[in-house]
Amino acid sequence: MPTKPTSASIFAYQVGFGDCFLLRFNYPANVQKHVLIDFGTTGLPEKVAKDHLLLVAQDIAQQCNGKLDAVVATHRHADHISGFATGSGGPSSGAIIKALNPDVVVQPWTEKLSLAEDALGPKGSQGFAHRAAARNLNQMQQAAAQVVDALDTHPRRFSQALAARMRFIGEDNISNVSAVKNLASMGRKQVYTFHEGPSGLEAVLPGIKTHVLGPPTLRQSEAIKKQRAKDPDEFWHLQFKRLAAGGAQTGFGDPVFPNHVVAKGTKLPASARWLAYRMQQAAQEQLMGIVTQLDKQMNNTSLILLFETANKKLLFPGDAQIENWSVALSKDKYKKLLADVDLYKVGHHGSLNATPRSIWGAFAKKGTAKKAGRLTTVLSTMPGKHGSEQSKTEVPRSTLLMELKQHSELHSTHTLGQGVLFSRIDLAL
Repeated sequence: MPTKPTSASIFAYQVGFGDCFLLRFNYPANVQKHVLIDFGTTGLPEKVAKDHLLLVAQDIAQQCNGKLDAVVATHRHADHISGFATGSGGPSSGAIIKALNPDVVVQPWTEKLSLAEDALGPKGSQGFAHRAAARNLNQMQQAAAQVVDALDTHPRRFSQALAARMRFIGEDNISNVSAVKNLASMGRKQVYTFHEGPSGLEAVLPGIKTHVLGPPTLRQSEAIKKQRAKDPDEFWHLQFKRLAAGGAQTGFGDPVFPNHVVAKGTKLPASARWLAYRMQQAAQEQLMGIVTQLDKQMNNTSLILLFETANKKLLFPGDAQIENWSVALSKDKYKKLLADVDLYKVGHHGSLNATPRSIWGAFAKKGTAKKAGRLTTVLSTMPGKHGSEQSKTEVPRSTLLMELKQHSELHSTHTLGQGVLFSRIDLAL
């Protein structure tokens, strides 16, 4: 069996607003190893068939010759795992991926279904996690589902712009039970890992060291403790209960103009309607803040993987945000590892908060087109789905895109033409 890869190919599939990357490592004697990192979307590209994810799964099966060596699900957001879902009838993308018989399935430690009650993190090498974290993920997703239900039940209580943003974030956080269960049942070995934990990938990827930089456990980082359901300073679920109770109150009517909410048909006197409207508006903004916080907390459970070969480093951070990165960035050895990264999968579809300056600034190989061995970046995204230009939160963020184009060799799925299934990046190792 060859011990070192000679080249690698990254297939960045056009799934709209989501992530789907197939890594192929080529070894001598025509030996290939394949790793699928994430497979999901919350907004397909325009003018593609409804069964687009099925077509992507079929292409993945063809590219890996019917056999995956590993599957990595960085975290449970729908735009990263919805493709792993299995349908109730007929072929499904999730069933196709499962049939590729991955030897190893890697997920963050928060995803393990058999959990202890009060542990602060994994024990030993088995990725043992605590039930409180899993329970809290479920509670966050229940809250997200209630937000989406409120938008469906009272569609005209919210401005169109606010409702669209809230729905997008809420739907991304709703639990995809089919995908979660399918991931938990596929593969000969399940690895639930954490900062400096085992990746389980060395056994199937000879000559490649995989560093797990995140997520940290609750022991390793104070920054993610707000994920615990019983944590007294975890405000979001308490606030949500208050808002849910307040939502049952009467006195607020439907808006006349969708983009400017007013109280129509209210029993309140005219002199009090302005105050009622402002109170309702404040509640809506508070609800938006809650779903945004849910989104952030879920991103902070994302795996951060750094693949290291003899002379190349490939960084795949999922949607990790700065709280997730904090432990790795506090250690000199990881700062040194990150300094000469050759390929960076841009975090969170190009949002600014997933590529902090401290991380981007650490990449020594970024530079203009004349720079030898320039950094390669790969981005999976679709504009117009998340955030707004007015608030400077649009995804992908225009300033980040400009920086990526100027100082790296950028490959982005949102620039692919109609009908183009993937962007392929080849690297000599």
